[in-house]
Amino acid sequence: MTEYKQNSDPAHGTRGGAGDERLYPFDTIEPKWQKYWRDKRLFNCDTGNTADKYYCLMMFPYPSAALHVGHGRNYIIGDVVARYKMMRGYNVLAPMGFDSFGLPAENAAIKGGMHPRTSTLKNIDTMKKQLNQWGVEYDWEREVISCLPEYYKWTQWIFVKLYEKGLAYKKKAFVNWCPSCKTVLANEQVVNGGCERCSTEVNQKELEQWFFRITHYAERLLKDLAKLTEWPERVKTMQANWIGKSEGVEIDFKIDGMGEKLKCFTTRVDTIYGATFIALAPEHPLVNTLVKGCEDEKAVLGSIQKMRDESKISRSQSEVEKEGVFTGKYVINPVNDRKVPIWIANYILMEYGTGAIMAVPAHDERDFEFAGKYKLPIEVVIDNPKKSIDPKTMSEAYTEEGVMVNSGKFNGLPSRESIKKIAEFFEEKKFGKRTVQYKLRDWLISRQRYWGAPIPMVYCQKCGVVAVPDNELPVLLPESVEFRPTGESPLKFVKDFVNTKCPKCNSPATRETDTMDTFVDSSWYFLRYITPRSSGKPFDSDLVNKWLPVDQYIGGIEHAILHLLYSRFITKFLHDIGIIGFDEPFKNLFTQGMIIKDGAKMSKSKGNVVSPDGLIASYGADTVRLYTLFIGPPEKDAEWSDRGVEGAYRFLGRVWRLVEGVILLNKGADVTAKESRDKLAEDLRRKTHQTIKKVTDDLEGGFHFNTVISAIMELVNETSDVKVKVSGKNDKLTKCLNEAVENIVILLSPIVPHIAEEMWKMLGKENSIFKCKWPSYDKNAIIDKVLTIPVQINGRLRSKVEVPAGIDNEALKKQVMADPKVKSWLADKAVKDFIIIPKKLVNVVISN
Repeated sequence: MTEYKQNSDPAHGTRGGAGDERLYPFDTIEPKWQKYWRDKRLFNCDTGNTADKYYCLMMFPYPSAALHVGHGRNYIIGDVVARYKMMRGYNVLAPMGFDSFGLPAENAAIKGGMHPRTSTLKNIDTMKKQLNQWGVEYDWEREVISCLPEYYKWTQWIFVKLYEKGLAYKKKAFVNWCPSCKTVLANEQVVNGGCERCSTEVNQKELEQWFFRITHYAERLLKDLAKLTEWPERVKTMQANWIGKSEGVEIDFKIDGMGEKLKCFTTRVDTIYGATFIALAPEHPLVNTLVKGCEDEKAVLGSIQKMRDESKISRSQSEVEKEGVFTGKYVINPVNDRKVPIWIANYILMEYGTGAIMAVPAHDERDFEFAGKYKLPIEVVIDNPKKSIDPKTMSEAYTEEGVMVNSGKFNGLPSRESIKKIAEFFEEKKFGKRTVQYKLRDWLISRQRYWGAPIPMVYCQKCGVVAVPDNELPVLLPESVEFRPTGESPLKFVKDFVNTKCPKCNSPATRETDTMDTFVDSSWYFLRYITPRSSGKPFDSDLVNKWLPVDQYIGGIEHAILHLLYSRFITKFLHDIGIIGFDEPFKNLFTQGMIIKDGAKMSKSKGNVVSPDGLIASYGADTVRLYTLFIGPPEKDAEWSDRGVEGAYRFLGRVWRLVEGVILLNKGADVTAKESRDKLAEDLRRKTHQTIKKVTDDLEGGFHFNTVISAIMELVNETSDVKVKVSGKNDKLTKCLNEAVENIVILLSPIVPHIAEEMWKMLGKENSIFKCKWPSYDKNAIIDKVLTIPVQINGRLRSKVEVPAGIDNEALKKQVMADPKVKSWLADKAVKDFIIIPKKLVNVVISN
């Protein structure tokens, strides 16, 4: 075979240290095989055949910008899994689509000065070309694009079904507001106090918004995490913590002089006798009522607004300075009839409990700081059994278990024991009840932006709030809109959209002008892929029940709470209304780590984005794929290295030359001595089958692609060494050499599919390599007949001995003691101990 000269086009760059010579002709190979796969419809799945089905799904991307090598990790991993499973005989479904509504796409359009539809579809075209260049193949006939009416019709349909079941509702509430994006955000979209998209500090704003009642599913979402045995523990822990279940007592405090009750949730009812003030979140619905008419009401309301404007993240930090204001009102403590002042405090959040707490400064550190600042009483009700506590000299809250004091008939009880007894007492006296609370809050889905699915609701003066009926869906998003954000929905100003007829009485009515959060679109897309062109229903339930849950879902850890939690919720809802027969969407979940550059996540603002386009032009897609998978354990973050890319390219060149050499060798004459070639054949066959086992185990046992590649590299090294020693044809050795080379090509094929297809053809094979069966290993062949045992003397390596694999300890000892190097180190010194680690190590302990 001949070496291939480098293309004169300067865009091709230097070939990984190969000077001006190309190591193999990737620029002709890769387009050729990509066309072949498309023409042969290799990835087109017959979903009617559910025997040996395997649904391999990658999280679909936001089409807001071109892809970089960091994005590639997700798609390359998915492609490798799909190809591998195909070779294992599975009927593989690997579809792709685009999460094309929402802030990412709209912001990109504004930046580019284009209409969001134009910008989005242009970006989709660019991304599809990039995915194709990577050699990442999908069943494109199943493509779903969430911003097209044929898709969002069914997103709206799901909204209506939720509304019909009382799980979609509108209410006035304080919400997270991003002043830069000029829209509300769900709690899950606020990261460290900032907008997840632009990092602008988020503040609070009171608006009427649409919510999904995900809290109705809180317990099931938490409990059913136990079903997800093939999910990373880290993801399940993140979801459990976000749901945040707490068991405690909800106490009814009567508000003095108002005839109303204030509900407080506490997990520490044992401290009720020590409550010296009540603290409310600034967003609590009773705040305005409580402060009305109080002394200096205007200043009080100003202080409350200032607290509301603080980010919730900073307010929840333990080190934040505690701020508060007295309302002038009191509650009555039901256990002792004491009047307890009601304060508004910045460290109380509506996101937990009832947004109101009974504050016990002696036994809670934040309450202790607040009481100290505002000179509020501190009363000890749980004493330290080792040393009595004096509230006058306390420097910090006592938060350990202890003995009840100053607590009426509960004095003397261990504090842990008293929790149950006081809870029973409260229920007996009807002061409150035992209950469960969750940190999880209902999912805020309203957005005051243009680029989203319109919320399918109508407002009629006669009929009230009316859902758009199924036969009038989709409610189309108008195209002629001034879509730049103003803080109000752009749809408000489109008269032809707003003004409509009531579906019930045909009277004049107006449409809802907010659009839906893009996470609604992505909460069900995996169901649509099964029958993506279905026009009369969102999907074929019978087929969906046969193909789902998804066998393997692949995506980033950043979606652990948002997308994954919402998808679980919508799946459970669709199950409950009888549309599907399963209540968890994803059986196996793999979350890949990020690829970083210069120690940071790739971003244009940091100037550290690595485009795949130039790398593919210079080294080929297979090189980029190989290096992306070899860079480190795929579940961990990894640093990108340009030099590593060159190394991956050189390795592929070496494999190419190995295949060429073996093909030539098969035509030569036999000149190798028999005694050496038999051992070479045996050793090479053993290494080949050990590698098959290693690669298969690592692919099946957690996607250890880096160790898979490392194992194949070792086999390439050993095969190359054997090839150099063989000058011609020989039945046994040539057969083992060909077996090794063929298996190298097969094992590499899911990882580097283009070069593998070409080498497979060079080896005289007719069909695509992905139509061949994945190799199985010979259990007898992988057994080492001879072991090389390291020999230490006093813990330091001094020699190695080759022994039969089944040697017993006594025979091993004799062979070690007879080894010339060991003899020289022992001399006349006495052996104090002889330690054998079977099949691995011998350590001879001698006197000094």
